Amino acid sequence: MKKRVNELTGVKEIARRANVSIATVDRVLHNRKGVSKQTKEKILSIIEELNYEPNLLAQRLASRKILRLATLIPEISKETSFWDAPLKGIEQADKEIKQFGIIIDKYFYDQNKIESFVEQTKIILESNPDGILLAPSFIEESVRFTDKCRELNIPYVLIDSDLPNGGSLSYIGPNLYHSGYLAAHLVSYLVKNGEKILIVNISREIDNHHHLLKKEEGFRAYFDKHKKSDNILKIDIRDTDLKSIEKYLSNTFNENKDIRIVFVTNSRVSKVAHFIESSKKDVILIGYDFLKENIEYMDKGIIDFLVCQKPKQQGYRGLISLYQHLAFSSPVEKIYFMPIDILTKENSAFYRN
Repeated sequence: MKKRVNELTGVKEIARRANVSIATVDRVLHNRKGVSKQTKEKILSIIEELNYEPNLLAQRLASRKILRLATLIPEISKETSFWDAPLKGIEQADKEIKQFGIIIDKYFYDQNKIESFVEQTKIILESNPDGILLAPSFIEESVRFTDKCRELNIPYVLIDSDLPNGGSLSYIGPNLYHSGYLAAHLVSYLVKNGEKILIVNISREIDNHHHLLKKEEGFRAYFDKHKKSDNILKIDIRDTDLKSIEKYLSNTFNENKDIRIVFVTNSRVSKVAHFIESSKKDVILIGYDFLKENIEYMDKGIIDFLVCQKPKQQGYRGLISLYQHLAFSSPVEKIYFMPIDILTKENSAFYRN
């Protein structure tokens, strides 16, 4: 078995054998540009021959350069506790990397107010971070923000929802379209001829919430493909307090007596479940996310299915990917889709974020 070359002499020995500078070897080790293909292949061959493994962690500690990263996600609200899970993932990653000179500045915005998002993005850009982890909600404002990040050469990773401008270092989260498509496939086994399916979008900024629209698009696409879209109804509820939600739902059910399936496109499905329970409606209810309030209604038998996509892991993996890219120039997957899980009352106890 070949002996590993000592870290202090390894790079020098590789440079000597390849007849290049130490800086050239360093470029190859960190996958940087500026080295010809022929020279790179020669250096890589010598590295393999010497069984050389650079101690990246030691290099990181030795550099003593402080990296400052910013995270921007919605604040945890009374309406939904969804963002508690990504925040826990971010905090877990923070604990693991802060000892290596990494500072994480956490920023939050009100998911119901565009101006809150815009204000936070301005503060972040003024702080000049080395990288950004972003959970976008408002499409146009998010695109403007990320375009500015690219202009300033600030790498950013997206979680939960992707953006159409395609400039992120990585997107880590659900395939929103396929998430809705899968929900429709499930519904197709449950709905009978003549019964109606109700899609419920709940958000003050529905037109700007890319993730809701993509789920609805995927859901409709399934039924369009199978030529069964005539039985689909939809309501957009922009007043997100419980009283308003129940008013909209009550009016809709009074006008449509044959609704059998209700599909809620986000984590606010518990608000719909409250209405279903109090009005004693006999429907099948499907929504999103492994949240305490949603699980409580699932245990009661009010919510039948939850579509879940590991939000805690999104926060954790997103921040770690950004750190590894900036600290070690490690390659990052451009798109990493989280698995789509379907939970029921019977298997929810075994699900972990």
